[in-house]
Amino acid sequence: MDILLLPFKAIWRLVTFIFELTGRLLALVIGVVLMIVGVLISFTVIGAILGIPLAIFGFLLTMRGLF
Repeated sequence: MDILLLPFKAIWRLVTFIFELTGRLLALVIGVVLMIVGVLISFTVIGAILGIPLAIFGFLLTMRGLF
């Protein structure tokens, strides 16, 4: 019985892998963009209140996408 379900399990694993890879790539891109925006906002004193946490969040999101 298990041999009959093997093709379905293989397709399910392939789809899961593709979704995980897409999610990681999206997390990397959004993380880098947030880091850049956070650093650019941090050039002003008032913007530093928002920019530093934004850059830290972008860094953490990038690390989550990598590992």
